[in-house]
Amino acid sequence: MVQGVEFGLGLIGIGKPWGFANAVVPDERQARRLLERAFAIGVRYFDTAPSYGVSEERLGRFLGALTAGERSAVRIATKFGEHWDAAKAEPFVDHSLDALKRSLEGSAGRLGRIDFLQLHKTTPEVLRSRDLARAWEYAAALGITGIGASVSDVESAGLAIADGAYGILQFPYNAAQQTFGGVLDRASARGMKVAINRPFGMGRMLYENRELSKADAFGFILEKRFEGVILSGTKSAEHLEENWRAFGEALGRHPGQENMWATDEHG
Repeated sequence: MVQGVEFGLGLIGIGKPWGFANAVVPDERQARRLLERAFAIGVRYFDTAPSYGVSEERLGRFLGALTAGERSAVRIATKFGEHWDAAKAEPFVDHSLDALKRSLEGSAGRLGRIDFLQLHKTTPEVLRSRDLARAWEYAAALGITGIGASVSDVESAGLAIADGAYGILQFPYNAAQQTFGGVLDRASARGMKVAINRPFGMGRMLYENRELSKADAFGFILEKRFEGVILSGTKSAEHLEENWRAFGEALGRHPGQENMWATDEHG
């Protein structure tokens, strides 16, 4: 089986304060420049969520400016379960069926086609709930076939892996946070796609260890055998290009890991 890992862009930072050293949210012009530059260099996987403030809205406006052919080449991952209170400028969790349905309807309205829908703020109790089962049925009725979970505990990860309906699992993994190393192996063995977030620990790893290169950080993750995506959470177009080049360098050190979705120009 060919294992392929893609470079993706996580968009939490363009929607709400996020990041270790610089939590400032970019303005509309800066956010659009980031998205346009990402598409130009070959990024085709974008990860967002309703609880990321204005992230979905900004991504949706960018997607609306693409041609039909360009839009068809892009894959969009979003989530439901954690929501955004605009008045308080803070997220909140609600896994009731009504909240999940309203969240999904809002995301679909902002983004159009959703390729991957993941349960946000996952817990074992929610994974076993009837409300979630009915919410997945509703998602299927809207034409969403790629479902999964974004997890922060190993028990939830195990339940998601055991559920054959789940095709993608997202979690943090890097040299400084290896809690999910076994989860990564199990998900890969089951044939799930894996979405790795926080490859640099929100930037903390690079800030605290100036000797650590981005290529080395990516390379640590690529030592694992899996199919999926590593998400760069940068909100700077310049840093994005640095990360893209570092990912390519790391990929070159691991010839068994093929970038399945590389474009002809950058593959």
